[in-house]
Amino acid sequence: MTAGTAQAAAPKASETVLQNEINRLINIQRTTHGCAALTVDAKLTTAARGHSAWMAQTGKFSHTGRSNSNFVARSKAAGYAKPSAENIAWGYRTAAQVVNGWMKSPGHRTNILNCKSKTVGVGAVFSASGTPYYTQDFGY
Repeated sequence: MTAGTAQAAAPKASETVLQNEINRLINIQRTTHGCAALTVDAKLTTAARGHSAWMAQTGKFSHTGRSNSNFVARSKAAGYAKPSAENIAWGYRTAAQVVNGWMKSPGHRTNILNCKSKTVGVGAVFSASGTPYYTQDFGY
């Protein structure tokens, strides 16, 4: 069982703003570095929000999610056939901070600047204590 729509409730306005701003900033990074901008995909967004919600609910920070799922299983469960990578983060208060953090991390940067990826979904979910958890899923 993977986190689905029921576990990833509709985003709060502040979560939607964060998600949209992360997508905007990521596309600036990609185009600056010679890659095409990513298209936001609703299925990947569902997968990303589900994983962020699971991390926010459990306090676990891991690419391994509910029922030992990985990003490939979560993306496919959400209906996306060709996932390519996943970035996660927590605690950053702004979209710029999380994107800067990912760009300073070699593995996350590689995922963002993989020109073969064509789509993205971002999930920003706040825990009960207000800590934001982020998941960014990429697809071919």
